Amino acid sequence: MEIRVLGNNHSVFDQYLAEIRDVSIQKDPLRFRENLYRLGELFAYEISKNLKYEVTDVTTPLGIAKVPLLEKQPVLATILRAGLAMHNGLLKILDRAENCFISAFRKYNESGDFEIEFEYMASPSLDDKVVILSDPMLASGRSMEIGYHALFSKGTPKHVHLVSIIASQQGVDYITETIKAENVTLWLGAIDPEMTPKSYIVPGLGDAGDLAYGEKIDSK
Repeated sequence: MEIRVLGNNHSVFDQYLAEIRDVSIQKDPLRFRENLYRLGELFAYEISKNLKYEVTDVTTPLGIAKVPLLEKQPVLATILRAGLAMHNGLLKILDRAENCFISAFRKYNESGDFEIEFEYMASPSLDDKVVILSDPMLASGRSMEIGYHALFSKGTPKHVHLVSIIASQQGVDYITETIKAENVTLWLGAIDPEMTPKSYIVPGLGDAGDLAYGEKIDSK
């Protein structure tokens, strides 16, 4: 598995990343969602450089221009609900892509521990297609792992790009140990060193879903 980190490279990506971390800016959910959206756009642009293109003749008012265009559109998949804003940013750039939505949630037991439960998936056929699976936070890595394996219920993708804005080192280690396929690329904005017992990344940013869409009652 190849790992690519876009943050800390002295680009505007770092500004958007700083803003979603900033506790004072987080008080504005509209701005928080917009920054997730913009980060999704930047990921889409970078990932697009790794897709396959074919040179096509385009007719202009003055002649013919030869332009490389995508051979096939990718499928954009996301894990609800936190992934929605980031997904929309990816879709803004890759605007002809098909879409896949995966529902997963934390199911707590009496001791307070939890497991990630897969609940629902709406998807086109994924056979021989490039899939871009996004989830803003890669904490323990279990949500992304479940999302990745859920894809195969709809076919066998040609390549899977896993995309998260902030990851814990533990989550990165987990994903690279559990997903051994060579046709997988992990795209990250930043890798943070720690994670709390409740699987929140430190320093991270908190709960991306709550910051974007309001607090929820966790499933018990």
